Amino acid sequence: MTKQDKSAKSGVRGSRSGRPIMALLDLLGRRWTLRIIWELRESTLTSRALRTACDEASPTILQTRLTELRVAGFVELTDDGYRLTELGRELLETFAPLNRFAERWSRQRGG
Repeated sequence: MTKQDKSAKSGVRGSRSGRPIMALLDLLGRRWTLRIIWELRESTLTSRALRTACDEASPTILQTRLTELRVAGFVELTDDGYRLTELGRELLETFAPLNRFAERWSRQRGG
């Protein structure tokens, strides 16, 4: 197991509580994590296609985040590329109410 795998599996950075919600928010708050999940919402993508979809994010950081998401059980690597697992799709569904709220909020702000 790599240092990244251990770090992703061990949970929360900067927290001694180890509470599941804190571990999840820590993972989701890392740069590019939510974007990767969002880009995988509709289809399986190769590493290159995912990088393009993520505005040419650094290959190193993209691979780090994909490793963290795989260890967490949200993403899997198939012969066709990366895709959300059942757990990853469930996580994405939990964003639906937040997305609706964000759309309303944006319209109210004139954005």
